[in-house]
Amino acid sequence: MTLKMKKATSPAETARILAEVRREGLSIGLVPTMGALHEGHISLVKMSLERSDYTVVSLFVNPKQFGEGEDLDKYPRTEDRDVATLEELGCDLLFMPDRDSIYTDTDRTKVSISSLGDHLCGASRPGHFDGVLLVVAKLFNMVNPDHAFFGQKDAQQAVIIQRMAADLDFPVRIFLGPTVREADGLAMSSRNRYLTDDERNRAPRMRAGLVAAAEAITNGERDASMLKKLVTASMTEGGFEIDYVECVDGGTLQPVTSANGTILLAAAGKLGRTRLIDNIAMKVGPEGAAETLLEFPEWSRYE
Repeated sequence: MTLKMKKATSPAETARILAEVRREGLSIGLVPTMGALHEGHISLVKMSLERSDYTVVSLFVNPKQFGEGEDLDKYPRTEDRDVATLEELGCDLLFMPDRDSIYTDTDRTKVSISSLGDHLCGASRPGHFDGVLLVVAKLFNMVNPDHAFFGQKDAQQAVIIQRMAADLDFPVRIFLGPTVREADGLAMSSRNRYLTDDERNRAPRMRAGLVAAAEAITNGERDASMLKKLVTASMTEGGFEIDYVECVDGGTLQPVTSANGTILLAAAGKLGRTRLIDNIAMKVGPEGAAETLLEFPEWSRYE
């Protein structure tokens, strides 16, 4: 019989619940979310349920990662549906704090990371990753998980969080889940609901371009500029206002001229007012090429 999901709204309440969990010797998994849950989030919760004895899901729309003019106030909030979804999945604890439980007006500490967050999404969203790192560091301290689960769709974020966890010695094993997609290839995102019917029909052109580039790599193409042209052409055909199309090293996130080793093909662009991102990571070597996840557990000193 599945026990009823507990809910906590403050760090202190969460700490009391988890202290008992640790006394029982159970491993703790954390799935940080901003709510408006979709199948991508659900896949990560399921990963935690499989790999951890006790699963915590946080639901907090983090204001620190939204820049001026971004959609904080309009960001979708579906709290009742999210709670029902998590209860049905068998989540053990929902941590659902308000802003004052996470931040105060006297806070002075920032968390930032050099080079990894300066380009790709970091170039068009200045300060975004500082906000992400701050809230994730807080959640790691509040929950002290053994495992944490993030999605490959936000690949730059995933690499940056792994680097922060290693650099600051958070004793947490980070797992990535593959991007979950609609039937036509569009990466699932809470922001997809902003798309008009016409924009939704054109949105899969980003994925189609990335797939074309990945197929080119499999067929022997290594020139990064040619790969980027394939993605750009498909997005242009779909009517995207392109933010970036890049081919970068999967560990350093620095641009490369040739697709070798672990590389990330990443793209971002707008359809109307909606900004979409997507990527494909490839492991490329003399023996061939295959899609991969950007997991680097060797970074952790706690393996």
